[in-house]
Amino acid sequence: MPIIEAGMHFFGNIIFLYMATVIISYSIMFILAFRTLRKERSLDRRELDSRFINAFYSKPVTILVPAYNEETGILATIHSLLSLDYPQTELLIIDDGSKDRTAAVVIQQFRMRKAEKHIDPKLKTKNVIEMYQSEIHPNLWLIRKENGGKGDALNVGINYARYPYFCTIDGDSILDNSSLLRVMKPIIMSDGKVIAAGGNVRIVNGLDVEYGAVSAVKLSGRPFVVMQIVEYLRAFLMGRIALSKYNLVLIISGAFSVFSKKMVIRAGGFSTTTIGEDMEIVVKLQRMLKEEKLDHRIEFVPDPVCWTEAPQTLSVLRKQRRRWHQGLLESLWTHRKMTLNPKYGAVGMISVPYFWIIECLGPVIELAGYAYVVTAFFLGGIYYEYAVSLMLLLVLYGTVFSMGAVLLESWSLRTFPKMRDVFKMMVLTLTEVFWYRPLTLIWRVEGLIRSLMRISSWGEMERVGATVSKEVRK
Repeated sequence: MPIIEAGMHFFGNIIFLYMATVIISYSIMFILAFRTLRKERSLDRRELDSRFINAFYSKPVTILVPAYNEETGILATIHSLLSLDYPQTELLIIDDGSKDRTAAVVIQQFRMRKAEKHIDPKLKTKNVIEMYQSEIHPNLWLIRKENGGKGDALNVGINYARYPYFCTIDGDSILDNSSLLRVMKPIIMSDGKVIAAGGNVRIVNGLDVEYGAVSAVKLSGRPFVVMQIVEYLRAFLMGRIALSKYNLVLIISGAFSVFSKKMVIRAGGFSTTTIGEDMEIVVKLQRMLKEEKLDHRIEFVPDPVCWTEAPQTLSVLRKQRRRWHQGLLESLWTHRKMTLNPKYGAVGMISVPYFWIIECLGPVIELAGYAYVVTAFFLGGIYYEYAVSLMLLLVLYGTVFSMGAVLLESWSLRTFPKMRDVFKMMVLTLTEVFWYRPLTLIWRVEGLIRSLMRISSWGEMERVGATVSKEVRK
């Protein structure tokens, strides 16, 4: 019994210390995000868009859409990109050896014909099979290549990109018409000192979409889809805003990001050997900036919105979360020399340790906390107090900050204008700690285990075509 008591006290103290660290970290992030969004709230965004419109002519953008088996959603994505409010763009769809009719539907819908395009082969990639150009939209291209993964498809796009900046968009995503303008704004205003910028990503499931545009915003009727919406709000509106303020960003979503072509090539392009190529390229860029002592930044921009399809079944969600966490660990391990290394400044001393301790190893410690609560209740006596206290910390972490993110969104960006939708999200956050949070923790731990066992395959993501309107399907 003394051994059990000592063990319970020791593990209890470790878990309490960890939870306290997490809560303090999230509290700081919440305050920083609130202060940033309070300034953004007072701005007239449309006026700012028009004020900088002439400057955007000097920064044309190539939009890269890597697509693998995206037949159900690719047309809506292309329609949204063709209607973007941006002066100068070209659009490259890179079909990464799809097994479905992704290429066929694009060729048919946009009257594509075989063509040739100038290539600057700075990055080594899989072979390109053929290229097509649209007769309707001359700046729309389709590149068919051998399957090599998303990172390889992006590298092909970079080789063929005509312009100095490129934007990456997932094949199941759509952009608001002003999104590219707004995500490019920090690059324009910094005169190129910002070399990468990421936009806000929201979930499109359940929304009304017509010809690649969201016509009405409403909340999904599926509880676990709503919980993903809340999770996205917490990640984007709290974590990334706060980290961006001090140039500590290590992740900008691959679903919607803009990069300097020159700097990405200089860093070696996207990785083709890691699962999380979107995080790895950002860590690689931060590492390069510090090693070469370059005065550049990577930023997150909360206002530009990209709508993406979220998993609609638990099995697909499980695959996604395992993949995300596996990619996180692989990126951190690949660049492990940055950890607590003063050579890399605040990124090495603050950001990388944060991602190791709270994001990467966090699921293991949190699951241990749940196990500790159950064990403490069975042991009885003084352990009831430990169990209740720890459960309160878990609720504070899992519920209060989720509620805070929902309130931040409804107060500042107002994507969900109906109060009943905001109320529904807040009610569901009260249940998060009892079902959704434990499930995602288990899946993330699975990702850690798979990474340690060097299991790289994770299955295909099933697409249901949530972003495709009835009109586009015809």
